[in-house]
Amino acid sequence: MASGNYSDNVFINCPFDRKYRNMFRACVFTVLDSGFLPRCSLETNNAAVFRLQAIVDLIEECCYGIHDISRVQLDTGSRLPRFNMPFELGVFYGAKQLGATKHMKKECIILEKEQYRYQQFLSDLAGVDVTPHYDSQQDLINAVRDWLATASKRSTIPQGKDIVKRFGQFEEYIKKACKMRSIAYSDMTFIELVRNMTDWLKYNQACVAPLITSKPRKAKR
Repeated sequence: MASGNYSDNVFINCPFDRKYRNMFRACVFTVLDSGFLPRCSLETNNAAVFRLQAIVDLIEECCYGIHDISRVQLDTGSRLPRFNMPFELGVFYGAKQLGATKHMKKECIILEKEQYRYQQFLSDLAGVDVTPHYDSQQDLINAVRDWLATASKRSTIPQGKDIVKRFGQFEEYIKKACKMRSIAYSDMTFIELVRNMTDWLKYNQACVAPLITSKPRKAKR
C-alpha cells in the first residue's frame, strides 16, 4: 500500500472487532472522501516486523490521527479490558510532544461512545476535547469530517451530508458486487477495502466547488 504524503496520512486507531466493523468502514470512507489516505496496522502482515515497531512507524508517517477509545468493556472470554487504543493514543501524543519539528504539527481527534464516559477510565484526558459518536455511523462521519476540515484548513473537503450519502451508496454497491462474485464483504482486507472505496470514489465523487467568498466592496467616496 502506498504510504502517501505526511500531510495526507491519517492514522486510524480503533477497535477491529466485528461489532465495530461498520463504524470502521464509515471512518475509512470519510478519510478517503475528504481527500486523505487512511493508514492503520491492518495494512501490514509482515511477521518479521515487531507489531509495536510497525505501529510506531505508521504514526511517524502520519500528520493526523483518529483515536476511538470507546471499546472499554470487558472481553467476554478473558473478562479483561483491551488497552491497545489508549496505548496507541499515548504513542501518538508522545510523538507530537517529543518528536522533531514536523511531528509537532500532528493533530488528532479522540472519539468515544458517550461524551463524558472517558473520565471514569482515563482521567489523564481531563481538559481534552473528546467527541462522542454514540455508535452512530452518521455521527462518526460528521465528527471526522468536521475535524479534518478544521485541522487541515482545506476548503475542498465535502460536506458531511454528502459523505454520508455517498457512503450509503458505496455500501449498497459493494454488497451487491460481492454477492454477485460470491465474495464475503466482511472478509475483505483493509487494503482491498481502501482500493474498492478509492476506485468507487473516482467515478462517483462529485467535484467540490471552490470556497465562495464575497468580493470586497469599493469604498464610497
